[in-house]
Amino acid sequence: MIAALALQQRLPSIYITREYPQSGGLMSYGIDNTEPFRQAPTYVNRILKGAKPGDLPVQAATSFKMIINLKTAKALGISVPATMLGRADEVIE
Repeated sequence: MIAALALQQRLPSIYITREYPQSGGLMSYGIDNTEPFRQAPTYVNRILKGAKPGDLPVQAATSFKMIINLKTAKALGISVPATMLGRADEVIE
C-alpha cells in the first residue's frame, strides 16, 4: 500500500527491502536479507560448543543490494543514469 500510495502521489520512494520495488516502489537499498540466516549457524555452533552468547562479537551486514524499478521510474518521469543501472543488483523492467 505504501509503494502504491507513493506512486499515486508521484513521489519517488526508496526503501530498505526488495519487496517494495517489486510492489511498485522506485528502488530499494539495504542488506541482503539472506546474510543473517547464513551467519546464524556459526553462532549456534559456537554456543552449543560452550561459548557464552554475550562473548560473541556483534556482526554488521557486509552485503547490500540495490533494486531499481524502471517501470516506476518511467511512470514518475525519472531518467535513471546508466551508471546507476550498472551498479544495481536487480533492475525490474
